[in-house]
Amino acid sequence: MSVLTRDEAQTRAQLLDVHRYQVDLDLTTGAETFESTSTIRFTARTAGDTFVELKPVTLHSATLDGADLDVTDLDGNRLPLTLTEGDHELRVTTTMRYSHTGEGMHRFTDPTDGESYVYTQLFMEDVQRVFAAFDQPDLKAVFELTVTAPEGWTVLSNGITEQQPDGTWKAARTPLLSTYFVCVAAGPWHTVRTEHAGLPFGIHCRRSLAAHLDADADEILAVTKACYDRYHEKFEEPYPFDSYDQAFVPEFNAGAMENPGLVTFRDEFVFRSAVTVTERQTRAMVIAHEMAHMWFGDLVTLRWWDDIWLNESFAEYMGFQTVNEACADLFPDTWIDFGTTRKAWGYEADQRPSTHPVAPAPEAVPDTASALLNFDGISYAKGASALRQLVAWLGEKDFLAGINNHFKRHKFGNATLADFIDNLAAATDRDVHAWAEQWLRTTGVDTLTPRLDGEGLHWKLTVDHDGSRPHRIAVGIYDRDALDAPVLRERHEIDVPQETPLELTGPRPALVLLNEEDLTYAKVRFDDASRHTLLSTLGALPDAVSRAVAWNSLRDMVRDGQLEPDAYLAAARTHLTQETELALVQGVLGFARTQIADRYVPEAARPAALAEIGEIARTLLRRTEDGEEPGLRLTAVRACIDSATTPDKIASWLDEGTVHGGPELDPELRWRILARLAVLGATDEATIAAELERDPSATGREGAARCRAALPTPEAKAAAWTALFATDDLSNYLFTATAQGFWQPEHADLVKEYVPRFYEAATALADRRGAAMAEAAGRYAFPAYAVDPDSLALGDRHLAQDEMTPALRRKLVDQLDDLRRALHVRG
Repeated sequence: MSVLTRDEAQTRAQLLDVHRYQVDLDLTTGAETFESTSTIRFTARTAGDTFVELKPVTLHSATLDGADLDVTDLDGNRLPLTLTEGDHELRVTTTMRYSHTGEGMHRFTDPTDGESYVYTQLFMEDVQRVFAAFDQPDLKAVFELTVTAPEGWTVLSNGITEQQPDGTWKAARTPLLSTYFVCVAAGPWHTVRTEHAGLPFGIHCRRSLAAHLDADADEILAVTKACYDRYHEKFEEPYPFDSYDQAFVPEFNAGAMENPGLVTFRDEFVFRSAVTVTERQTRAMVIAHEMAHMWFGDLVTLRWWDDIWLNESFAEYMGFQTVNEACADLFPDTWIDFGTTRKAWGYEADQRPSTHPVAPAPEAVPDTASALLNFDGISYAKGASALRQLVAWLGEKDFLAGINNHFKRHKFGNATLADFIDNLAAATDRDVHAWAEQWLRTTGVDTLTPRLDGEGLHWKLTVDHDGSRPHRIAVGIYDRDALDAPVLRERHEIDVPQETPLELTGPRPALVLLNEEDLTYAKVRFDDASRHTLLSTLGALPDAVSRAVAWNSLRDMVRDGQLEPDAYLAAARTHLTQETELALVQGVLGFARTQIADRYVPEAARPAALAEIGEIARTLLRRTEDGEEPGLRLTAVRACIDSATTPDKIASWLDEGTVHGGPELDPELRWRILARLAVLGATDEATIAAELERDPSATGREGAARCRAALPTPEAKAAAWTALFATDDLSNYLFTATAQGFWQPEHADLVKEYVPRFYEAATALADRRGAAMAEAAGRYAFPAYAVDPDSLALGDRHLAQDEMTPALRRKLVDQLDDLRRALHVRG
């Protein structure tokens, strides 16, 4: 199969003006394939040769202006076309295959009730798996869809759908859309409908999740309406589509997809078990993120994939900011969670060999395969951080004026980075073009370190700046009170690089905290006195955002080998047990458990690290016995389970169906305990099978796969390896669950024979199953537990010698860099 190059797309865009697609899909022909007919009306500006893309099981026929084309001319995914100048009609009839990898038309059968569902995910180049198309983002067209579906199914699409007298479903004609935005979701959906601002709103899920969706429907719709209203206060262009549906679909690879009028979400956002407020906040943020795309991405679309960051960075920024503004009664400060989780993702991605500018140069994204690699922490978290810094520097009024000018000029069309910057520049006297060069065209993370010079009551603060970007930051100057707690003396806003040092009057500060409001994107370091104060008083900092900045700094210092992992755990033990901000507790415990305990401490020290984390969790359990902090208690319970080094306590919880003092065990906690017991060798196949009988849902199947792969027996590991790499029977989610169970630090001797086998097996899998499964293999099936020089050398040799799918290569480059960093930290 050929990937589309930028040059090919530019040539085709110069040749073609695509007007309309009529797409007819028949979903009644069986569980393996469906029938697809695509009729495309377009104009050739001159005579010339081009091609249309499709990936059929069978190409039955193709006609151009009524004349048959030779179907044997199909070359991979390209059917060549020779065009005369003028108007044309192309009609292509195919049989297409359902996928089980979350690409194209994904088909899923719910094990709970046997009902089947299908939905499309057509991003980048997967429309070709569903219907023939001129598949590039700047060939927008109107779409008309007709779908034949089994009796009892409801069909959803980008526009309002209606069932016709003949039983087919017809979707309303869309405005101009890029091909990758077309969406169909069909099945016996459970639906909750309402109306807002004169538009129909709907939320949809599998029938087996109906009770769970109903329980959360008020919150989901309240968030949706609040964000919709807030965007209409910010944006001058009204919402551009005829309805707003949100479908929670099974086995979805991403968090969500911004299909105009029909946003698809992974259905884990329909919560079957207890969750924390930060997890509900994440769902709200994703709702806001995808709605922001209706303007930035859907109404105005990138011309080529080098500008994907514009879509994702804008939606990421707007998602957090809009929930912060519109849903403050439910989620009072989303930026704490952003700083704790998303920003850390950006910092990590930006320090790897695979880093790239937020806005890469055109030549860096020559084709769709390379573009797919840029959906990472840089395009999302770093880009959103850059936009947040831009708003702080520019002012929100001028920022929104530029954005609204951008929408007005390019609505229902395509735009580039240059267009975006020009529109911002027209709204301000600031030099936005220079800002863009410094922030969007460079790589890496700047580091800011305070330096104090002076004596007595007179001090000068200089911010040493390792990097090239300008920063607008807040600086917190703290003293210590009579109880040794940090007390804010003064706060200043400064520009870095500084023109002159900041003059301070009074005794030497106990703590200087840079970037206190977390408005820029940079590592923060400390002078010696500030570091000492921070490690002993972090938990007493009065502002949660300041504490998030501090914890992020300690995390960075561990990763950079500037703070011992034991010192981080000691800080967690000292400060976390009294922390009131749940996002910080979850972030610190998560880093401690997955990175410090599993990777950064030597193997011999791991039991002690797990015991330390377990003791923090038990202290939090004791603190929450009054039931006043259910989210914190749930976080503590999860940490107790995940850090258990002996089975007795958690096994008793499973036997009794409850944690002592609450909560009662829901399916998520039961499977979590059983997975940990499997790792510890304290359960067996019969127990796993019994639990699956108790919970035969899709999530139950994934839990069972994870547990079976985690059993510490040669037979269990061999069976899991065969399922992962020797057959292609696992869906994307079952593959991920099996991979998550397979590699365990406790099983190092048992699985060491599989480490050298991984690279060849993953490469072959990626070649067979494509980009989505390549990414899953690199992310979840990589032997991350094996922190040793031999494993690193093995991986480096494989990268140097073997050709492989770009998606897999990128994941392996990142994984091996993380391994290199872990070895450095241990050293």
